[in-house]
Amino acid sequence: MQTLSEYISLIEKQIRQIDYPSEPDGLYAPVKYVLDGGGKRIRPVLTLATCDALGCSPETALSQALGIEMFHNFTLLHDDVMDHADMRRGRPTVHIRWDERTAILSGDAMLTMSSVIMGRNTTPEQYRKVMDVYQKTAMKVYEGQQYDMDFENRRDVSVDDYINMIRLKTAVLLGCACALGGIMAGADPQSCDAMYAYGERLGLAFQLRDDYLDTYGDPIVFGKEIGGDILNDKKTWLSITALAEDQSGIMADELTRPSEPHEKIERVRALYDSLGLPLRCQQLIDSYVDAAISMLDNVSMSPAARNFFIRLAEESRSRSH
Repeated sequence: MQTLSEYISLIEKQIRQIDYPSEPDGLYAPVKYVLDGGGKRIRPVLTLATCDALGCSPETALSQALGIEMFHNFTLLHDDVMDHADMRRGRPTVHIRWDERTAILSGDAMLTMSSVIMGRNTTPEQYRKVMDVYQKTAMKVYEGQQYDMDFENRRDVSVDDYINMIRLKTAVLLGCACALGGIMAGADPQSCDAMYAYGERLGLAFQLRDDYLDTYGDPIVFGKEIGGDILNDKKTWLSITALAEDQSGIMADELTRPSEPHEKIERVRALYDSLGLPLRCQQLIDSYVDAAISMLDNVSMSPAARNFFIRLAEESRSRSH
């Protein structure tokens, strides 16, 4: 097994080597801008590490790792347009630096590029399996985004509804990343399924931690302003639970009346604190991390490989960005 930094170096090298067409620059410059913006690279790391753990050189899955990272960043680009987000990873979003039409079209280009890259360096059998899991996952991501949009106009969203939404919108892509590595390593279906389950549960923990950090994180470390979910009345585990349990009426009031942004964030965060939601959210994150780690029991891998995935999961419990 290689180290986390070594896997990241492999994918960063692949990103730098993308051969963009020279024209039209207005289409490809935003794509390069998005991919050069950094990020945790957790999805391509999972692809490379799974391939490595299941008995094949991580370089075998480099195309699939790059494809999954391209797809992930495409979803972020379009999400930022739909959410009217100004900042991403400490930089202006594409629709702010350019405009919305550019962001939509460059996102479309990223989607097509990800599909092309995903199928590279595969045998016919690998290609069929890779594209099957990739395309099914992509549709689940779109379903999750639609649920997220639908939730904006609903007051009856339950915690179960929310967990299913983030499973589709976020978690399945981490599962897909793991499965792609397994397919490229030639692993048996049971191992691929177990690694998919590991990634999916890890993805749930990641999204819940993101929700937590949006309210309680350090904006400098987190890469964007804190409180955006509160200001936009986004449905998160925190807001849904608060609305269900709040006896004071504060949460319902904040959803129906205009309020000065800083005041709104402080009032809602104080309500979250009074209900003990930060600790309870962390406990839920921990439960998904533990569930992810338990999936490794169903995969035959070396102690070093198992420890790699355990460490990756453990670090997600308290990450700050």
